[in-house]
Amino acid sequence: MAREKEFDIAKNVRLIDWLKSELLTSVADLFKLLSSGIKGSQEAIADCIASIILAAYLLGKRLGIQFEQIDRKLEGKIRLGIIEEHAVEKDFGDLSELSSYTKEGRK
Repeated sequence: MAREKEFDIAKNVRLIDWLKSELLTSVADLFKLLSSGIKGSQEAIADCIASIILAAYLLGKRLGIQFEQIDRKLEGKIRLGIIEEHAVEKDFGDLSELSSYTKEGRK
């Protein structure tokens, strides 16, 4: 039984390390795309961003954080940005738009 538990812990650690590398790889790929210019590569940029979000959610889960908790933290950061009139909100209204999007259930 102890051996099986050690195997599960080692397996979880390997998965966490893999998710960390996936997250870094996706961020690096995004930076490469942005440095080469975004024209014509919207699909590739969207793919990188989706990979970053996916890896972040899965990494959180492996670290004992439930998806709902991540969502609540995200919603709190959005609300705070709106209240504090963060530049992205003040100049573009992006946080309000994101807030509406998340409340609609990501349709």
